[in-house]
Amino acid sequence: MKSLLLTLALTAFALGENLTIGPDYKDAPETKEQKNVPKGKVTDFTMSSKDSKIYPGIAKGKDGTVPYERKVAVYVPKQYRKGSEAPFIVVHDGMWYRNLLPTILDNLIAQKRIPPIVAIMVHSGGGDSKGSQRGLEYDTVSGLFSDFIETEVLPLVERKCRVELTDNPDGRATMGGSSGGAAAFTMAWFHPERYHRVLTYSGTYVDQQWPENSDSPNGAWEYHDKLIPNTPAKPLRIWLQVSEHDNGADKDEASHHNWVMANERMAKALAAKDYDSQYVFSKGAKHTDGRVTRQTLPAALEWLWKGYH
Repeated sequence: MKSLLLTLALTAFALGENLTIGPDYKDAPETKEQKNVPKGKVTDFTMSSKDSKIYPGIAKGKDGTVPYERKVAVYVPKQYRKGSEAPFIVVHDGMWYRNLLPTILDNLIAQKRIPPIVAIMVHSGGGDSKGSQRGLEYDTVSGLFSDFIETEVLPLVERKCRVELTDNPDGRATMGGSSGGAAAFTMAWFHPERYHRVLTYSGTYVDQQWPENSDSPNGAWEYHDKLIPNTPAKPLRIWLQVSEHDNGADKDEASHHNWVMANERMAKALAAKDYDSQYVFSKGAKHTDGRVTRQTLPAALEWLWKGYH
């Protein structure tokens, strides 16, 4: 019965239908190394905030700013042809996916279910929530973090990994979980000329912005409350997931801090504007639940890249 349910779920993925999964989960076969599959190369390096014009250091009051380093891991598929422009995905909280994503991509690319994409796994500047560097980068409702990736991260990736990255927004994707998911959507929302494809797990579409911004007083809650409903549809393809027992599941609307409510409303707002979107609700699961990721990420990536040529 479990295998039948999984087959039905994968069929629903392929058709782009919204679906409910769980409460039992099984790792997708693409998460395991398979024989005779070409292996991509992963290059690891660090970035110092001292070299950044956009995020030079974490604000610490009278002490000025404190510099920090962020880890970056870049997967380049074996099938990449030198001199060609590669489609790619930017992955927030990149080290969360460092040991999982390359294997999935090896298998999906070998099976020709997705194009040979480069994966740029970028970690945050550290900390969490309001007052942290991660919160500043991920929860701010503006185009600034996209500018950071565009002007400081991507050129460095090209130099260090000897790849050429496409400028075609249809060949650019961004993904993440929690606040990293909100950051993924924000990058595409403010710069659809850069990104057309977005994938989020337990996206923080709630009021967690810091510092406060009068243009978006309720932070990322504004997306489903006002911004999406009141803005002409943008050329975005969006896959999003939330868990039954996600953060703030027992909080009321006035809190602006219920992840389940926020993601359900995101799905409805996107559908009402006829976005290409798929929404997955995971029974019995928690915030950015690894069981859900390991079961769904291969099929989610396949759905995300449909239509790319």
